[in-house]
Amino acid sequence: MTTRGHSRKKRKQTGIKWLYITAAGLVCAVILAAILFKIKAGSMDSRRPAGTDAPQEIGAAGDRAGEGTGDPPNSENRPDPVSLSDKTNADNTDNADIRAVISQMSLEQKAAQLFIITPEALTGFKTVTQAGDATYKALQEYPVGGLIYFPPNLQNPGQLKTMTAKTQEFASGLNQPPLFLSIDEEGGKVARIANHQGFDLPKVDTMAEIGKTGDTSRAYEAGSVIGGYLEKFGINLDFAPDADVLTNPDNTVVLDRSFGSDPVLVTQMVKAYMKGLEEHHVYGTPKHFPGHGATEGDSHKGFAYTYKTWDELEQAELVPFAGLIQDNTPFIMAGHISLPQVTGDDTPSSLSSQVLTDYLRETMGYNGIIITDALNMGAIQDNYPPDRAAVMALQAGADLLLMPADFKEAYNGVLDAVKTGELTEERIDQSLTRILGLKLTLPRHKR
Repeated sequence: MTTRGHSRKKRKQTGIKWLYITAAGLVCAVILAAILFKIKAGSMDSRRPAGTDAPQEIGAAGDRAGEGTGDPPNSENRPDPVSLSDKTNADNTDNADIRAVISQMSLEQKAAQLFIITPEALTGFKTVTQAGDATYKALQEYPVGGLIYFPPNLQNPGQLKTMTAKTQEFASGLNQPPLFLSIDEEGGKVARIANHQGFDLPKVDTMAEIGKTGDTSRAYEAGSVIGGYLEKFGINLDFAPDADVLTNPDNTVVLDRSFGSDPVLVTQMVKAYMKGLEEHHVYGTPKHFPGHGATEGDSHKGFAYTYKTWDELEQAELVPFAGLIQDNTPFIMAGHISLPQVTGDDTPSSLSSQVLTDYLRETMGYNGIIITDALNMGAIQDNYPPDRAAVMALQAGADLLLMPADFKEAYNGVLDAVKTGELTEERIDQSLTRILGLKLTLPRHKR
């Protein structure tokens, strides 16, 4: 089998470095970090929380009704996000103060920050549409990195805005960093909010329709429209756009979610879309690295394969990601795509160090945040227990773990792996440095 490490010489790295905190903003971020992470005696049980049974269903609201009417404190004190076009170089020493903060965190706090989960996985309730006592207590026990919302969590604009604001308020009150509050809002058929009957919002065309026009201003407008209402609702992370190049006409996953089959056009469109999101303080997450457009099979249901080598993938599927890395994209989502011609087996890319570390990090020079695709998808859930999948993803080079099939099992699996030496705490600290470096640029949501 052909692998990157043995089939050809490593290309010289571009030396592109990511920057999320400007020189002026760094001082504010460090001060804020010291406040957020000041560890108070007894503020968090140092023991690993044991798994608990979900409470009985108490109705659609999940949390206590009527909560969520106050404004978050100090809403004007968060530094503004740094433009992705800011190319100022950052030395490793720029993260020294963030690393000092990380050194004061418990292992449990560190592990929790690596997860983005649903409000239901956090609280144990069947359906959550408000942030109240249950959310506060759950965040106190599990200070997760973020939450992802789906249609059952949505009712109307006021409800969503209040829920996200209260959730961020709780995190702030617990001396935790701001949360990544996320959603799948690509446009077209994948638009959890715009396609919800409780929201009267402009509909964005499918990416295929936009791509056919060849007009990048249409892609920018799509990102700007979506970013505009996400910002209003307190969502700061969008799992979009789809950066896949549709090279397999029999592909059943990407379809009209892709801008097309021309890698140059897809690159231009994705960059324009990202710019539209960014102008509204919303971070985009181009997906699904290393490219779902050539796959056979659906990773939602099981293994999805592409039989291309790196050299072949570089001709199309990897082109948009290379362009985005040059633009210092803060996030890349790793897909559950098996590359047998690269890895020699069925291991999904999201769990492969050959894909995430050897290639994405070392060959392509990417230093931003790698987030997995949802770990409850068939390619992962049907083949790996939640604890193993979480550990394997971190070993592979991922920073954020999205929606494990069982959050507590995955969380405890990470803790156990560190305690047994399978994972090092230094490896977790590397991811936290990236995560906190970006989080400290998030604006406090205003209602």
